[in-house]
Amino acid sequence: MLRFIWIASLYVRAFMRRLMPTNIVLDKLRSRRGLKWGIPAMLLAVVYFYLAALMSVLVEHDASKWLYPVMVVCVWNAFKFLLYGPVSLVLLARVRVAERHAIRRASIA
Repeated sequence: MLRFIWIASLYVRAFMRRLMPTNIVLDKLRSRRGLKWGIPAMLLAVVYFYLAALMSVLVEHDASKWLYPVMVVCVWNAFKFLLYGPVSLVLLARVRVAERHAIRRASIA
């Protein structure tokens, strides 16, 4: 049973990695060319928080309770983008330092 749960979680993770829009965007942002877009991508968190607030208002005004999971997903995605902004700055700094070291080594040799 534990093996089945493990395998199922692997398939769900692979599905989410390949087909969910926020994961696709974050994968593109993690590339070398995408690191510079980390801070502007944080603005997507505003959109997701707005959508979560909208879902909350709709549920309060007699909409379906099934909008709660949508609201939770919007909040989760917003936090992913909020946290990725500072992380992208650190990653970009590390990449630029590594590139400078590589250029310096190439000019010495």
